[in-house]
Amino acid sequence: MRSIWKGHIQFSLVTIPVRIYNAVDTEETIRFNQLHKADNGPVGYEKKCKKCGKALTAEEIVKGYQFEPEQYVIVSPEDIGKIKLKSTKVIEIEGFVDAGEIHPSLYESPYFAGPDGPVASKAYSLLSQALKESGKVGIGKVVLRDREEVITIGPQDGGLMLYKLRHPNEVRKMENVPQIEQKDVSKDELKLSISLVESMSSTLKEVDLTDRYRDALREMIEAKIAGREVVSVPEEEKPVVDIMTALKQSIEPTKAKKKPMEKAKGQKKEAVEAAAPKQKKQKLA
Repeated sequence: MRSIWKGHIQFSLVTIPVRIYNAVDTEETIRFNQLHKADNGPVGYEKKCKKCGKALTAEEIVKGYQFEPEQYVIVSPEDIGKIKLKSTKVIEIEGFVDAGEIHPSLYESPYFAGPDGPVASKAYSLLSQALKESGKVGIGKVVLRDREEVITIGPQDGGLMLYKLRHPNEVRKMENVPQIEQKDVSKDELKLSISLVESMSSTLKEVDLTDRYRDALREMIEAKIAGREVVSVPEEEKPVVDIMTALKQSIEPTKAKKKPMEKAKGQKKEAVEAAAPKQKKQKLA
């Protein structure tokens, strides 16, 4: 795993050398190339000047900031290199907050942070355990890919996890979503809804998170490669039913599944209780 940043986590007088790594693997993503329909030739991404129409090389392209219409100031890599922000090499933790205080909508890209060398391992491990025990996460800033980002640092599986955070002003309000209204619901409807939720309770490991669309896409591509006919079957549209009927119909199958399990547990318990006196007699003998 190749690191994308090297520096230090710093809070108060504590300094921990770390490296940052991408936490998301994009290798499983299926990508398509653009082709010319007439001859299947690859379509290249030509960087052309809109003024003279010339195709440009990377060396001929510079960065420019438009401060007025058609007026630019040229910014070179040397100019950017002169910016000496502390966060280019140091993640300075501004404070520690309760993890629950950060709304899920603010979390963006995840990264792993790992200790940079054996000397850092002890302090790194200590910070990870302290955050886990306290239920806190650190808030700081770091420059990643020419941009200063607000990040959180929290414990994850014995290590440290970083998340880029969106600014609260970037996230729209739920109240702005059209047609959201607080409707009155009856006690019976609410009771049945809660009953259905509880009957379907599970763990994340038990939930099927397979990307079925990616698998179907890959299967279709493999069929094309093998010269087989690709057939798609439209999903059957289910009839719309009222909420109470739907809830009752949803709960019935889950109850039916639970009954055999409860019966089996009861039979096992009876068998254990029946065997208990025999065991006692044998001990007395």
